[in-house]
This record gives sequence, C-alpha cells and structure tokens, in this order.
Amino acid sequence: MPLPKLPSKPATILLAKDYPTSTGTRPASLADVAPAPKKAASVKAAPVKATPTAKAVKPAPVVATVAVAAAKAAPKSAAKGKAVAAVLKAAPAPIVVAAAPAPVAAAEPAKVKAKAVPAGRGKLTPVVAEAPHPAKHKPVEVPLKSSTSRHADQTGQTKLFVLDTNVLMHDPSSLFRFEEHDVYLPMMTLEELDNHKKGMTEVARNARQVSRTLDGLVSNTDDDAIEKGIPLSKLGNKDAKGRLFFQTRLQSADLPVGLPVGKADNQILAVVRSLESEQAGRPVVLVSKDINMRIKARALGLPAEDYFNDHVLEDTDLLYSGIVQLPDDFWNKHGKDMESWQENKNGQSATFYRVTGPFVPSMLVNQFIFLEPKNGETPFYGQVKQITGKTAVLQTLRDFSHNKNNVWGVTARNREQNFALNLLMNPECDFVTLLGQAGTGKTLLALAAGLAQVLETKLYNEIIVTRVTVPVGEDIGFLPGTEEEKMSPWMGAFDDNLEVLNKSDSDGGEWGRAATQDLIRSRIKIKSLNFMRGRTFVNKFLIIDEAQNLTPKQVKTLVTRAGPGTKILCLGNIAQIDTPYLTEGSSGLTYVVDRFKGWAHSGHVTLARGERSRLADHASEVL
Repeated sequence: MPLPKLPSKPATILLAKDYPTSTGTRPASLADVAPAPKKAASVKAAPVKATPTAKAVKPAPVVATVAVAAAKAAPKSAAKGKAVAAVLKAAPAPIVVAAAPAPVAAAEPAKVKAKAVPAGRGKLTPVVAEAPHPAKHKPVEVPLKSSTSRHADQTGQTKLFVLDTNVLMHDPSSLFRFEEHDVYLPMMTLEELDNHKKGMTEVARNARQVSRTLDGLVSNTDDDAIEKGIPLSKLGNKDAKGRLFFQTRLQSADLPVGLPVGKADNQILAVVRSLESEQAGRPVVLVSKDINMRIKARALGLPAEDYFNDHVLEDTDLLYSGIVQLPDDFWNKHGKDMESWQENKNGQSATFYRVTGPFVPSMLVNQFIFLEPKNGETPFYGQVKQITGKTAVLQTLRDFSHNKNNVWGVTARNREQNFALNLLMNPECDFVTLLGQAGTGKTLLALAAGLAQVLETKLYNEIIVTRVTVPVGEDIGFLPGTEEEKMSPWMGAFDDNLEVLNKSDSDGGEWGRAATQDLIRSRIKIKSLNFMRGRTFVNKFLIIDEAQNLTPKQVKTLVTRAGPGTKILCLGNIAQIDTPYLTEGSSGLTYVVDRFKGWAHSGHVTLARGERSRLADHASEVL
C-alpha cells in the first residue's frame, strides 16, 4: 500500500481558490470602487471591456470602464470620440485594480498575483494564481548590522566592540567570537558581573566563568600591556585575533540632560560616546542583548547591535529537515550501473541500491528521500545509508502505515510519521530529534516506540522521561512530594498519550487493562533536569520533551549522560519557546539538529502534518 501523498505545507491548508467568496455585481461607477477596496477583493473579478487601443496583455483600469459606460449613455453622434476624451480628462487618476491589495478571506495576505489572459478580441479574463495560505504568520527575524558596522566591513576596518554585561552573562565565550576585531569592557560591565556572580543559577555560573576567563587574560600582564590591549589569543583561542581593552580612566561624555547619571546603562552609553570622540575614524559599536539599551543608543545616535553569534542559523527556514524530495529524472540520471541487493537487518529484510550521479553530494547520511511520480507509478521511500563521493547506498524503508507493522497499536498516518518510526525503531540510531507543530504526534510516536522496545523486544530496560520545568504562565509555587510527584504535573502530555495507548488493548478487559497500566507505570521513570549532572544511563530509552526550551549547554549536559545501549530522543517545537533570551536560532534543539546532521547513528525528521484533530489543525494555522 503506498503511503499517502503529503503536501509540503502543514495539513488542512486551503488554496486561495478554495476559500468561500461572496457573490457581487460589477460596480457601476468609480465611486463604488474607491471607498471599499477590501470588499472588492472578495468579489470575483468580472471580465472588463477594454477600449480598442488598450493592449490585451494588461488589465484595463477602472477609468476605462467608466469611459465606456459614459460613451454608451451619450447619444450617437459624430462627437462620440470627443465625449470619451472629455470623460477621460475629467476623471481622476487611474486606479488599477490589479495593483490593489487583495486579502484572501479576511486572513493574512497570501501574496496572490492576478494575471490577465486574453480570452477573445477586446476581452480580458483575470486568472488568479493558486497560492497556499501562509503557514507561518510570524515574520522571520534576521539580525541586521548597524550602518557603522556595514561601512567598516566594506572598507576593511577593524571595529571596536563595547560589550554590555548581558552579552557576557548570556555567552561566556563571547569574548572570543569577534574574529579580528577588538573588544572593550567598561568598568560598569565589570561591576555588574561582580553583582551577579553569587548563586546557583545559569546566569551566576556564566558570570563566574567570565571572571575566570578575564583573570587568565590579565594574569602575568603589566600595566602598559593593559593600556595597549591584551591579545585575545593568549589562552589558545586562535580565531580571536583582536585585543581586549579595559576602561582604565574616567571617560566623560555629554549625554542629554535628564538621563540619570548613576544608572549603569547610561554610564556605558557615555563610554561609547567618549570612545567615538577620542578615536575619530575608528568604528565603535555597542553590543547588547537588551532591546531597550539598543533603542536608547540609537536614539542618541550611537551604533548598537544585537549579539547574534550564538545563533546557529539566521533563518530557521534553512534548518535541516531530514527529508529531501528526489527530482523526477533521478533514476534516469542515476540508474546507470546501479546495483541492488537484499539484506536481513534487525529481523527485517531490506533492499539496498548503490547509485552514482550528480545529486548524491547534496545528500546526508541517514537522510530520508522520497519520489512520488505523478504518472501513477509506485512511489519510492528510502534512507541514505552511506555516501562516498558521488556514490550513495540507499535502503528501502519499513512501511509502518500498514497495520501488520504497528508499533504498540500505533500506525503512521502520513509520510513523515513513517520516517520517524523508522528512526525510532532502528536500534543502530542512538540519537533522534523530532520537530513539529502541536498535534503532529511527536510524543505519541516516541512513547509507543519506547513501550514496544522496553516491554516487547526488551531492547532497553526502562523509559526515562524529562523536560524543562518552564511554565507558560505564572508559576504556581513549590510542589509537595518526591521528585516524581513534583514532576508529575509537568508530565500531563505523557499521561494523555498513555491513556490513548492503553485504550487500544481491549482483549483483557478492565482488569487486564489495569494490570497493563501498572506494568507500564513501573517501567516509566520521570526525572528532573536539575539532578542529571554526573549520572550515566545504561540501556535506557531517554525522552527529552519540550527540548526547544533548553540552551545548547543544557542539551550537551543531557546528551553526554548516555551510556552503552542508550537511545536519546529530543522532541520539541521551536515556534513555542517559553525560556527568556532564547530564540528559534539560538535554541538548544536547533543547535543539536544542526550539529548531528550527517552522523551515521543519528537522525532527524520534521513532522509537517497535524493529526490531533481538525480543530487543533485549524487553530495552529489561524491563531
């Protein structure tokens, strides 16, 4: 049975032509069109008659319609051409209908372009291009450099970056991320680092790490070297070719009257302005994670930028999806000298193909490939197992959409879920990441695969579930009980999925279902992230839920807990980040997806189609 064909966008996405449209008549005059452009957008465009001198390629303006109507209403005489000319001269500026904004069904614009195709002599038939409803309502945030920084890049000048305290506390290694440029630390930045070094929070740990780094740079250095700048490559960071400068004397600058002098942000702004006046011609740029600080600097005419060196990708649309569609002529270009054979792996027979061609270098190991011919032929679904130059070894997949291959009663409902189950049920794949919007089945698939491999095949000893305890709204305070009892309110998603998985077993009755549920509960352990450091998991099935709220450092701490025979799953949706100071580009989940791609024992799938309910799919699309 071939897998169902899936569009490239999420489920239940309507085309522009499928949206309900109201019926209406063509406006009789220009006054009927001009006041309500939005209403006109939902009315089907009627064929517009053009004058004989109009070109058939371009849609006629509304003024032409008014002129023709006026000409028809006038008596037939020899002055007909003069009447038309008079109406055209008296009419206001032409309003082109094709250029007016046309929102689709009162939602966000789908960027539908209207094209006019000649249907006959003197008639134009507007044809609306089919465009899907936009899947993303959130604009992509691309970090922009200041004009001073861009000009310095064009001229090849080295810049002097003045760091705010929050940059160092966000990324302790930020001192060495500015390549050949110099770094300047105001005295107020060091003062704020000292104020935040106490405690056991992540910010306090970062502040202490920065202090130790600065101590290593300053040690064995005389006063003259501090004044001239300390090489940032002193501690072995060869990429950092610039120098580190400290504020060694009081620098005064004229700031607008009314700004509080004692505030730390204003003192740093005063240092930036003083450096600009002292080092004329040298590009001085303030780097801060504080949005209000950057706004205040721009208002004072000072160049300011966000720190975006921690971003794995500037555009999350470029994130590795784990799936690639083969071109239609793939077998024609790669089928020459193709080899095929069958092997029995993990109790299942699979077919392998060795192909050579120009498309192979763009593939990655463990990437899923598919080809769905439009002529009705059998689709091909496979996985890249090995790449050597322009030669790749492809393996066919196990069809988990068929009921005979169900995993704990769960079958794949779409192509991406089938790819995900092939990763989850593969014992040679030690690290799996699943991305997807709400309702795509990430948790259900992971839990079903874990139960099947713990209770049926006994490949792993138990399932360990953990997640970041970041509330969506206000925190409810401390929770009573043991570690598992404190974590149980955070694990409501797993309880819901366990209830769905237990309902499928109806043979043993209520007593048998209760015994199965107790057995399952005994094999699932809920752990907190706070107590993970120093642990080693052997033969465990570790599920990290809501991994988009983890920092790259926390993800490294968790993944390095894996011992022999342990499989780690990271589930999340980078569009639902609740942690402050984390973005889609700097999330730990984005970090591991980008770093683990192409490794022979890891895999990634981005689930695109929601399978929860039609209400959830529609809500995730329009809200």
